[in-house]
Amino acid sequence: MKKIVLSLLLIGIAYTGFAQCSFQLGLKTGLNNSKITVNRDQFTASTINNFHIGAYARLGINRLYVQPEAYYISKGGDIRDILSVNPLQTISSFNYDMVDVPILLGVKAINGKIYNVRAMAGPVFSFVTNSSIRTEDPNFSTSYFKNNFIGWQYGLGVDVLFVTLDARIERSAGNVYSSSYLRSKDKTFLLTIGIKIL
Repeated sequence: MKKIVLSLLLIGIAYTGFAQCSFQLGLKTGLNNSKITVNRDQFTASTINNFHIGAYARLGINRLYVQPEAYYISKGGDIRDILSVNPLQTISSFNYDMVDVPILLGVKAINGKIYNVRAMAGPVFSFVTNSSIRTEDPNFSTSYFKNNFIGWQYGLGVDVLFVTLDARIERSAGNVYSSSYLRSKDKTFLLTIGIKIL
């Protein structure tokens, strides 16, 4: 009798835990505003606008969830020479395309049936697929781009029925471009809309 009661109790606990789990798959796209920071006082960096597109999965238990993603994204930035005759002249435009793979841990601050409000953070692994520099400065070369690097993302999100909206900031942990002449890190702001498909 004790074994039966214990078995039923364990089945009940397992069922309750499974019932509180949720799983989603979805597609996402959005706009991003990125810039590359510079380590020389001679230059100032400005932002450029670009896009991203990809997919996400979300596994949740109660208010907590893990959200891995994979998406294609274009980033970059413009560098201006503040010591030149024309201080507003763009002397170099950096552009790089990559696949980003963030793994985010999130919490639902508001967990309603129709909508929820989320906060999230986690590492992002970036793999450069293409890079280019439009410049007249011979010191700049695409050979100084890193092939891959690690960064961090953090932000807020809202889900309404099957639509998800996110606003995040991404920062590279190390340099994305590194030479004896210039070292640069990446900083990107992302606005994303997604649709749940499963």
